[in-house]
Formats: sequence, C-alpha cells, structure tokens
Amino acid sequence: MRALVLDASHTPLRVTELPDPVPEPGQLLLRVRACGVCRTDLHVVDGDLVRPKLPLVLGHQVVGEVVEGGGRFAAGERVGVPWLGWTCGVCRFCVVGAENLCDRARFTGYDVDGGYAELAVADERFCFPIPESYGDEQAAPLLCAGLIGYRSLRLSGDPERIGLYGFGASAHIVCQVAVAQGRQVYAGTRAGDEEGQAFARSLGAEWAGGSGEAPPELLEAAIIFAPVGALIPAALRASAKGATIVCAGIHMSDIPAFPYELLWGERAVRSVANLTRRDGEELLAVAPRVPVRTEVLTIRCGRRIRRLQSCAAVAFAVQRC
Repeated sequence: MRALVLDASHTPLRVTELPDPVPEPGQLLLRVRACGVCRTDLHVVDGDLVRPKLPLVLGHQVVGEVVEGGGRFAAGERVGVPWLGWTCGVCRFCVVGAENLCDRARFTGYDVDGGYAELAVADERFCFPIPESYGDEQAAPLLCAGLIGYRSLRLSGDPERIGLYGFGASAHIVCQVAVAQGRQVYAGTRAGDEEGQAFARSLGAEWAGGSGEAPPELLEAAIIFAPVGALIPAALRASAKGATIVCAGIHMSDIPAFPYELLWGERAVRSVANLTRRDGEELLAVAPRVPVRTEVLTIRCGRRIRRLQSCAAVAFAVQRC
C-alpha cells in the first residue's frame, strides 16, 4: 500500500510503499477513504509529543470502508477511527467509565499506525458507524475536532454564555452544537482575523473578535482550542464568577503567571484529555440532527494523495484513485 511515513520529528513525511496490514482478531481492515489532519498530528511532527512509535503512519480522523475482519461491521460499511484506539478495560479509570485516562491506552496515529495510507487496521470496538448524511471528507473532522470539542462542551457545565478561543476545526463544529442547544457563543480569533470572525458569526456566534478583546458579556464558561497558554488568563479575565475554563488541546505553551484575583470567585481551570466511546456515540447521533456542517477544502496534489483543509486545521487523505 502507499503511505505517508514519519521517520523522525522535525522531518517531512516520506511517501513510500508498505506491506498491506493484516488484521488481528477483533480488528478491521479498512480501505481509507479520507483522513483529516489534527493539530495533534502537527504536534507529533514538531516533537511536542515525545513518544510516538517510529516510523509512524500518522492520522486519527479516519473514514474507511471495511474490507474484512471483525463482527460488529460488515464488509463495505463505512466506519470512523478516532484518536483513542485501544484501552485495557480493567484499570481504575476504565472500570469507572474514564477510559480516556487509561494509562495503557493506545492512540491511533501515535502508538499504532493511522490513516495516512491506503489501508489501515483498527480495533472494531473503538470504531464508529458514519452517519449516511455525511460525505467522507465532511465526516473526517467529526472524529477528533468534533469529538474533543463536544467533550469539552459537556465538561464546561451548563453555561448560557460560552467563549471559544481559537476558531478552527473544533470550534466551528462545537459552535453549531452549542447554538443548537440555545447557548450564546462568543468567538475569539487571532487579532485582525476578520474572515475567521465573519465565519464564526455565520455559524451563529453572538460576537466575534480578537482573543485579547473583552466580549460584550461576561462568560460563564470558555473552551480554549488554540495551544497558547496566555489565553488562560485572558479567558479568566473575561469570565464571571463560577466559570469553568476548559483547555481542549493535548499540548499548550507555558501558562504565564497571573494574579489570584482572576481565579478567585470559584472560577476553575481544567483540561480535557482524549475522548471516550460515549463521546463519539453521542456526537455522531447529535451532529446529523443539528445538523452540523463541516467546512473542508479539498486540494489535489499528486495522483493518489490529496490534502484537505478543515477551517484553520490542515488535513491529508491518502486513498486509491
């Protein structure tokens, strides 16, 4: 099969031929139809995440067609493969429904090869059926950008006014979900990003401006998608007492010192790690009902390789043509 391989951090991906993968019991063999690129993939390439399997086939927003294997899905069905690819099922986290925190978890496109290839294998227990209303490219961003945004929204409490800092792949999905739930969304973008701010407003945001600007109302919660530690004190400054600030990224630059008065008033700062299968099942049921519309740009670059872009996030897909 044709694949894109990372040999070491800070190096370009290598286009190569690899042996076709062989599914083990309980695994699916998939023909990859699309694979979005997450900011996490860029963190792996940049060396911010330090223990990837190398050489590695990246990619964990995989939409594939079942070729063989498994019992949950029949040949020809479309399934999605997310970041969480396997858990032990017996540790203290797994047994209480917090499998996203399993110490032995394996992650797609990090511990095991992912979807930047013509074929992939995945544990069928961690795959999701893709709603029929979504095309391959439109479904791919739901599998991580959508899932981590949805989990972050759930863990933000029940805010009426919520801020989204960094309006890219995740934020443009969760904005639509939050608006459908009757919440007021306030979007923070890079300073001067008028196009991004207009896009946020087109998806129902009450207000959009630079991340350093104060929204017109105090926020009851905020989700930070951009990997910028300085946004935490900015979000606290814009938040009401009792607000929760959720950090949705797997990696973030250092958080600068800030005065305690920004945190006082029972404000809370928390991280969101990975996802659970429950998150995937819920989002993929909710998305068609909203309906969530994912914005993607397909760019052909070579006979078999194409690049996708989901808002601010870059994405690749490799598939047979």
